[in-house]
Amino acid sequence: MQIDWFSFTPIPSLLGGMILGVAAALYVLLHGRILGISGIVSGLLHPKLTDTAWRLSLVLGLVSAPFMAALFFGIFPVVEIESDWVAIVIAGLLVGFGAHYGSGCTSGHGICGLSRLSPRSLVATLSFMGAGFLTVFILRHLIGV
Repeated sequence: MQIDWFSFTPIPSLLGGMILGVAAALYVLLHGRILGISGIVSGLLHPKLTDTAWRLSLVLGLVSAPFMAALFFGIFPVVEIESDWVAIVIAGLLVGFGAHYGSGCTSGHGICGLSRLSPRSLVATLSFMGAGFLTVFILRHLIGV
């Protein structure tokens, strides 16, 4: 296994994590709600008039952030996807099912829930991460996909 030191970016990663933590904390303090992306997106699928604007703003902010980073800071992420589109679609559906089944996603449980010392979020996060590790190990090392 070879380490790609050019992809090692501790400062931007640390800053991104800090911004995410501050955003999650502010969201809880100002709105009294957990910043879970799957819940916010699912709220757009079943819209309520009072909820649509802020949910749409948050999702558009998430989608536009890489473009803003490129435009204002010259940060161009390199994306290498080694799987075909069928595998990506299946993986996305499985992640969506897991987030629904686990009553939240990694942002809700892993960032907000763990910071509140929620035992339920600890179990959910360990389950998400364990399932991901196991899936990658099976697909990459046992099956060879």
